Amino acid sequence: MPSPPPNPDLTAAKARLRETMRAARAAIPTAERQAAAELIAERGLAFAAIPPASIIGAFMPIGEEINPLPLCAHLRAMGHAIALPRMIGKGKPVEFRLHNPGAPLETTIWGIREPTTSAALVIPDVFLIPLLAFDAKGFRLGYGGGFYDRTLAATRAIKEIVTIGLAFDAQRVDAVPVADYDERLDWILTPSGPQRSAP
Repeated sequence: MPSPPPNPDLTAAKARLRETMRAARAAIPTAERQAAAELIAERGLAFAAIPPASIIGAFMPIGEEINPLPLCAHLRAMGHAIALPRMIGKGKPVEFRLHNPGAPLETTIWGIREPTTSAALVIPDVFLIPLLAFDAKGFRLGYGGGFYDRTLAATRAIKEIVTIGLAFDAQRVDAVPVADYDERLDWILTPSGPQRSAP
């Protein structure tokens, strides 16, 4: 069954919000960014009650994204495994491969560092997800490729997962424009603390 045509009003609303939130995120001072990364690492994921030795699907930060690497180091020290995404094609979910400190990474045309195909392919139990904006209902505004929405939908079809968006507090908005295919997140973790998505 073919996908429905995109809603031009929704597409335009998302584009406007992306522009606004990119600027807002870029305006956050460097010292505040570094402090934010350490704060979310200190908070950890105890709030989400994740099982021991979970596989955590994380990400390598690009641009002005909040840095998840201190949190990943904390989680690895607790016995969790860290996996990173690897693009496999336009219009497809991303795959996740295990990553250990010092293991090789490849840089894509978008400047994203990804694990090589020699790393073990896994399905995460917990996803840490970058975003441009989020709202109280757990909807996120991404970059428009739909990679995470496809990945979360496909994974939720086969197992229970926990999804956690990582963000600065300044990235919260009243409402993210939402399409039928947009996947809600269970939690948002910001420097001020975890926020459970409202029903």
